[in-house]
Amino acid sequence: MRLVIFTEPQQGATHADLVKVAQTAEASGFDGFFRSDHYVAMGVPGEPGPTDAWVTLGALAVQTSRIRLGTLVTSATFRLPGPLAIAVAQVDEMSGGRVELGLGGGWFEREHTAYGIPFPPLGERFDRLAEQLEIITGLWATPPGERFSFHGKHYRLEECASVPRPARRPPVIIGGAGPRRTPALAARFADEFNSGMPDGLAARFANFRRICEQSGRDPAGVRLSTTLPVCCGPARGEAARRAAALGEAGARMLALGVTGAPGDILGRLAELHAAGADTVYFHLYDVTDLDHVRLLGREVLPQVTDI
Repeated sequence: MRLVIFTEPQQGATHADLVKVAQTAEASGFDGFFRSDHYVAMGVPGEPGPTDAWVTLGALAVQTSRIRLGTLVTSATFRLPGPLAIAVAQVDEMSGGRVELGLGGGWFEREHTAYGIPFPPLGERFDRLAEQLEIITGLWATPPGERFSFHGKHYRLEECASVPRPARRPPVIIGGAGPRRTPALAARFADEFNSGMPDGLAARFANFRRICEQSGRDPAGVRLSTTLPVCCGPARGEAARRAAALGEAGARMLALGVTGAPGDILGRLAELHAAGADTVYFHLYDVTDLDHVRLLGREVLPQVTDI
């Protein structure tokens, strides 16, 4: 089972904070360090203000050496597909091939109105996401010397040739809890299907496998992942105190996850593995609590091979 540290810097983090937690995650043995792609905090002031996901990952690409880096997930409403394909490929080259692109249609209207970003209706957002996936993967797959064109409802590319082509295409992650359009897009484009929070996980994975089989894709070739809010302590009482320090917003997040000792975390991981997950994103609310990352790396990671 792959274990990844997942953070939400829009809730309040500087780039220096993110460097420290990413490097600590790497030193602690985690497989990846991922971040959200949001510009407005939820339920907290969010000071000192947001940081851009791909600017962050570009810096971390040269400030880390082993750990995989990515977004969960980049909003298709924030960026045009051609420039996004260039940015991801560039960060992938900077990192030595360690980048993964999580891409979604966007959902948080408040951050769009705050920064003047158009926020189309849901159906159009899905349509744009589908076209972006086709464009980004198509640009990366175009052989040197050839050109890529695309004529869609929302995007049109003519004879595009000047896009970096990664030696190995960055894995594409598509996620969500919807029963139809999201798993259908994942079956077509994704290397990993992320089913969001753990509740109802087995049923959503089973639905995704059915859609893969109906579309002629072998579901065994797609990673299956979920996100798990985690608050761990050497003992349950210490975990409870760590959780209390996160405040009301942290409590809401942890209500969907697990607070407890390492054995409690391992028990939940075993449940997620039984439901079909091969990758779990540890959702950590306080990016400055490096001892928390070290504890998980020391007391949980070494025992995951037994699950």
